[in-house]
Amino acid sequence: MRLVIARCSVDYVGKLTAHLPMAPRLILIKADSSVSIHADDRAFKPLNWMNPPCKLREDGSTWTVTHGKTGEKLVLTMEEILHDSSHELGVDPGLIKDGVEAHLQELLAEHITTLGPGYTLVRREYMTAIGPVDILCRDHNGATVAVEIKRRGEIDGVEQLTRYLELLNRDPLLAPVKGVFAAQEIKPQARVLAADRGIDCVTLDYDALRGIEPENPTLF
Repeated sequence: MRLVIARCSVDYVGKLTAHLPMAPRLILIKADSSVSIHADDRAFKPLNWMNPPCKLREDGSTWTVTHGKTGEKLVLTMEEILHDSSHELGVDPGLIKDGVEAHLQELLAEHITTLGPGYTLVRREYMTAIGPVDILCRDHNGATVAVEIKRRGEIDGVEQLTRYLELLNRDPLLAPVKGVFAAQEIKPQARVLAADRGIDCVTLDYDALRGIEPENPTLF
């Protein structure tokens, strides 16, 4: 991972345009080629970013990040570089899910038609170069579906699934691969981002998957 702290401006050129005025920023350049620009607030969320596959070209004070498929660009104009360092992080062991998420994965795999009639399981914990996909399955048309499962669905989960989809869609034996973001509760912001990425959202009922009837049954 490369960490750059610089006084810079950032322009996004794509379907829309966006501009970040000149200011000190943190730029993360990861081994998967993704680039994200951060301020000293907003927790984990970047101000702007480019997901892989993309390529960074440094031409003096102008850095251009170009997406390999869409041609969208991030153009960084550097006024001053305050810090520039690279660090080898090695292979990440991945996120260890809590008991509820692990059990949700197991239950959904057993009842895969919860996602829709005709769905069939390919396998749980389908390994990729950047970590395991919770569930890989096929829909009623035989199309490949990658499922990311969370107890509480937030934006970072959608980003995680987006990275898996970009990688899986490079495999001609699997592509095209669509995504399903499944959770007991999905935040509105996560739903908006998922819709923008073409990812379906499914709210999981933990007790229903376990075969437990509600205490107060309703007609609907």
